[in-house]
Amino acid sequence: MAVISVDLKKEYQSFEGFGASGAWWAQLVGGWEHSDPVSGMAVRDRISQLLFSKDKGIALRTYRYNLGGGSKEAGNGKFPNPLRRAECFLNEKGEPDFTKDKNAVYMMRKAVNDGAEELIFFVNSPPVCFTKNGKAHSDTAGRENLPKKNYRKFANYCLDVAQHFISEGLPVKYLSPVNEPLWVWTGGQEGCHYRPRSVRKVFEVFAEELEKRPNLKGLKLSGAENGDIRWFNKSYTRQLLKSPMVRKYLDSVDVHSYCLPAPFKFLNNRTAYLKRFRKWMDKHYPEIPVKMSEWTHMKGGRDYGMDSALEMARVMYEDISILHVTSWQHWIAVSEVDYCDGLIYINLEDKSFELTKRYFATGNFSKYVSHMAKRVEAKTDDPDILPLAFKGENTVVILINPTAEEKTVTINNLSGSARLIVTDDNKNLEETPLSSLENIKLTPRSVNTVVLNE
Repeated sequence: MAVISVDLKKEYQSFEGFGASGAWWAQLVGGWEHSDPVSGMAVRDRISQLLFSKDKGIALRTYRYNLGGGSKEAGNGKFPNPLRRAECFLNEKGEPDFTKDKNAVYMMRKAVNDGAEELIFFVNSPPVCFTKNGKAHSDTAGRENLPKKNYRKFANYCLDVAQHFISEGLPVKYLSPVNEPLWVWTGGQEGCHYRPRSVRKVFEVFAEELEKRPNLKGLKLSGAENGDIRWFNKSYTRQLLKSPMVRKYLDSVDVHSYCLPAPFKFLNNRTAYLKRFRKWMDKHYPEIPVKMSEWTHMKGGRDYGMDSALEMARVMYEDISILHVTSWQHWIAVSEVDYCDGLIYINLEDKSFELTKRYFATGNFSKYVSHMAKRVEAKTDDPDILPLAFKGENTVVILINPTAEEKTVTINNLSGSARLIVTDDNKNLEETPLSSLENIKLTPRSVNTVVLNE
């Protein structure tokens, strides 16, 4: 029998919550008004409820809205998948037009109505009217596509959009001007390459313009959302945080948690890179939180089962316990492609949707870890089990059993009755009462949440 030792007095980060983005699907699903045969709701509304409702979904707190670059209207560039084109809120005269991107805006508003408490506006490419080549990606690998003369126009456009939706009462808390600036971005999706110094310059302009808008006092910047946990995160972070003006409006460093396969084994030691970046942040910027703002499997083929759910849960465990992230967000919530992506799959032929084990396993975290709960120490004498513990509205212990064997555990230093919530090959967030914290059975290949009755 394994022992899980929880120490409520040994505290780590305060955890803000979990989220996902509406990129590449919301502009489609937002128009699906036909009824879901099970719930009787409009399909678009049911999908939002499943993602963001605390009672009837998995209670994601954060919705990332893709502030598009206008590749859909421009019609140029290399976009084999038309859903990777995005609209922008400028008309052909360069004037604001907030009737655009109506389906994605509908899903954003619905997410908030269903329970999302935080909106992040993130940009893959600046509007095409500001780029060098009039496209939402570059023509040349690694070339910056936003001229310096347009930094301020870009910043004011983004702030205008944020101001518009904030005036409607939407909780727009963050604006992320750049996304994965390291990559070369020559097609396939909207994207814009920036060197580290250029990222700082862009953020400085955004901060300067934000300073002029007292009605946006609560809006913060986020970034730099670099694309791989191994490459140049220190370079981009160092440049961002060397600017006092940027520091005034940047309350965290946002990273992406990818570790794409490399030809040399030592380059694939993901946890080693997490530890190194955490150590570097503790040494140079101990007061700056780190957030994980994007991750997905980067594997072909649809996977509905526990294989991908367990891989995802392991990454969540590592990011939270090693990198000490204060927020964890999926790349996308919904996927229409033949890819191990998203929490919900949609089928374009009949406009239906299907839930995955990733959806339910995410719920083992997002439904039960309350906003700003403190992560506390959780250890085990069984190296196969991955434990996390939090104290907030309730004390919550998450136990991941990735093995093909049943495990029996006892949780030390806590007492009382509890609930056990299980996602495995046969169960989806199935809840059973526990009279004590002794001899708890963890089924094979499972994500388990123990919630104390307090």
